[in-house]
Amino acid sequence: MAEFKAHRDELQKTIYSVLSQELLNQNKPIPNQELNFEITAQGGVGTFEEHEFLMKHYNLDSVGWGSPFLLVPEATTVDKDTLSKLAKAEEGDLYLSDISPLGVPFNNLKDNTKDAEKQVRIDKGRPGSSCPKKFVTMNKEFKETGVCTASREYQHFKIKALKDQELSPEDYQNQYNKIIEKSCTCVGLGTSALLAYGLDTKTEGEGVSVCPGPNMAYYSKVMSLKNMTDHIYGRDNMVSRTDRPNLFVKELDIYIDFLKNKLAEARVSMNKKEEKYLLNFTKNMKAGVAYYQSLFNDVKNEFVDIKASVLSELFKGELTLNEIQLEIESLTIKA
Repeated sequence: MAEFKAHRDELQKTIYSVLSQELLNQNKPIPNQELNFEITAQGGVGTFEEHEFLMKHYNLDSVGWGSPFLLVPEATTVDKDTLSKLAKAEEGDLYLSDISPLGVPFNNLKDNTKDAEKQVRIDKGRPGSSCPKKFVTMNKEFKETGVCTASREYQHFKIKALKDQELSPEDYQNQYNKIIEKSCTCVGLGTSALLAYGLDTKTEGEGVSVCPGPNMAYYSKVMSLKNMTDHIYGRDNMVSRTDRPNLFVKELDIYIDFLKNKLAEARVSMNKKEEKYLLNFTKNMKAGVAYYQSLFNDVKNEFVDIKASVLSELFKGELTLNEIQLEIESLTIKA
């Protein structure tokens, strides 16, 4: 956000230049002046103070709120069982997963019914979804027409190929777990609405996927739209706990956990490319911590009550990153 703030004018000129050139290439009219554009931010905001700070400090046009609205039936469609799970969720129930067939990190709720459904098939020795919708059949590793990595078909072929590699038991189990972790989210994410409205789920099944962010841990009841908007604009407080970390600290913790997971994978067999990635990631993280430390040392009228604790948490994060860097540098590189 600091980069967007510092280079907003430059970004506006660049956008206008690229747009004008493309319109010229297509023989279309070109605007006679640079276009206005808006910069927004979303992710992790949980209080009015954080919202206002982002708006003012970074000159944002708007700030988005996401996860808490899963507890607002007037705004989102969530079935009663999932709604109850979300309201009861704590930090340990919310994690960044690899369940997405698209291969992108995916916020997940532990013990959601889609994952429970997935585990039943794994226990039966038949991992993978029947892939009823085929929305994400994009992997062409085994079929030219494409197949979804969460499907039974793909996982069958992938596990068979894995067995042929004659890996050590540890390496095999790690690779096997990565294969079967994928979940049929393209169906699961829509099933909640079907259940909420009492619609037929014969094709989809009743397993529900849901992707709340880590902020969900601090909201513990179903809310009205008025409750939520009053919370956003500082007229009420819907955060049920007093130990919610500042959004910047929470963001740091999430990235450190992500880095730790990547390091754990690399411990088995790290190559030069992985080492470079991990060291660069750690370097960027340390630069981010330094930025946050400077930011909180400089603010005068914001975050007064939590400033000392935030700086303390940032210092702990810095020490953790130093330890991670030392471990990365000590690992043996394998060809």
